[in-house]
Amino acid sequence: MTAFLLICSALYALFTVTLWIIWLRMPVGDGTAYLSNGPLISVIVPVRNEAETILQLLTDLEQQSYRAFEVIIADDASTDHTSALVQTFIPTASYPLQLLTLTNDFTTSPKKRAIAQSIAIAKGRLIVTTDGDCRVGRNWLAALADCYAKTGARLISGPVTFTAERSVFDAVQTVEFASLIGSGACTMSLKLPTMCNGANLCYEKEAFIEVGGFSGVDHLASGDDEFLMQKIAAHYPDGIRFLKSSEAIVWTKPHLTIRGFYNQRRRWASKWRAYQTYGPSLLAVFVFLSNAAPVIVLLGWLGNYWSAGFTLLTIGLKILPEFVYLRQVLLFLQKRKAVVAIPLTQLIYPFYVLFFGLAAQSKGYTWKGRKLK
Repeated sequence: MTAFLLICSALYALFTVTLWIIWLRMPVGDGTAYLSNGPLISVIVPVRNEAETILQLLTDLEQQSYRAFEVIIADDASTDHTSALVQTFIPTASYPLQLLTLTNDFTTSPKKRAIAQSIAIAKGRLIVTTDGDCRVGRNWLAALADCYAKTGARLISGPVTFTAERSVFDAVQTVEFASLIGSGACTMSLKLPTMCNGANLCYEKEAFIEVGGFSGVDHLASGDDEFLMQKIAAHYPDGIRFLKSSEAIVWTKPHLTIRGFYNQRRRWASKWRAYQTYGPSLLAVFVFLSNAAPVIVLLGWLGNYWSAGFTLLTIGLKILPEFVYLRQVLLFLQKRKAVVAIPLTQLIYPFYVLFFGLAAQSKGYTWKGRKLK
């Protein structure tokens, strides 16, 4: 057991250092050079009960420096006045804006349905998805169009982070989310894509159609982003890119409650059993074991099974490289103040990973007022 825990910790340290080096070497795009004569972009925003935030996103889109775009708001049977707000905004919008109203028919994957039906009426060569509670900068679409022009990527994943932190809970969420964004970016750079985020995702409409859209994964509530990325990567192994550009950052709100955070992470964790490739599943198991190691060692030290030296070595192999790597990602995401929350996140994270790793074995969770499987 001692050798296994030490090897596991050492491998995790090597893994984290590798991610750090890949992140540093990843090219940085400015997104400001390709502002005209680009492809038409269809921005698709699936929404449900986003009355508090939807006008902020629509206003952000007014400010885009890249003007060859249309917007489709797919309202998934909202029970608030989201739809009415969008209808009111349409006559004043400086860009083509339409509201797609979806029925409240039962579906196991409402978000995939919203995106698929929107793509069916989209006119753009590129599909860009985001969420109704997000904020975007004025060069967001310009950065995506620039990356597409320079790389010819079939799918581009963009950076996502949270808005300003107002509590310790917000800061911990920011650090944890940065680890996911950074890891996803680095695996894309290795041409072994594992994760992305639908709040900032761009792909060719043609590629979506060619791989059959969400066919084969449309029975799963989650995974409108990662499962699609895996399907496109299988057809175009060199066609996946991460856009490391500050101009491309999308901001969303952190969860205000533990329950909201729990339901989202349960939704994300529920995907791992459905992966068709071994990469994401192996990575999930590796991360699970690597985070279990310091917990086991700490408990062993408290029970006088392991020495303090061995305990410090095992834990140090995890937290030191991890801190350096997370700090670098947070600085890119313009989250310098959140760096101080890294140690607290590292303290909590092993227990968090173990909890959600086990919680993912059960089925069912609540999301947007619906019970999903």
